[in-house]
Amino acid sequence: MLANSNATANLAVKDLARAKAFYEDVLGLTEVHNEGELMVYKRGDTSINVYQSKFAGTNKATAVTWMVGDEIDTIVKALKSKGVVFEHYEMPGLNLEGDIHVGHGMKVAWFTDPDGNILNLVDR
Repeated sequence: MLANSNATANLAVKDLARAKAFYEDVLGLTEVHNEGELMVYKRGDTSINVYQSKFAGTNKATAVTWMVGDEIDTIVKALKSKGVVFEHYEMPGLNLEGDIHVGHGMKVAWFTDPDGNILNLVDR
C-alpha cells in the first residue's frame, strides 16, 4: 500500500528561529516552504518538517538519519567545526573512534538539534 510513497520526518521544536539557524546555517539545508509555524526542508526524496510544539525534545530515539556514504568522516569534522556536539553511546559491537561509532560493518554518528531531537549520520 505504501511501497511507492515517500515518507517525511517531522521534528518538533520550541523556537523556530533557533531551529531555522541550526538546520540552515549548521546543517546546510535549504528551506523550501514556510507557513509560519512550519518550515519544510527538502533534498532529493527526503523532506523534513520542522514545526513548533510544546512537546519538542520529548522523543528519546533517533528521529532522522542521513545516509552519507563515505563522506561520514568529512561531514562529522565539518559539523564539529560548526559547534555540533556528538553523542557517545555504549552499544554492543560498536567501538567509538573519535565521534563515530564503528562496528557491524558500518559507521554511525549521533548528534542533537537545539531541542534535543536525535539525528544521525550513517555511512550507507
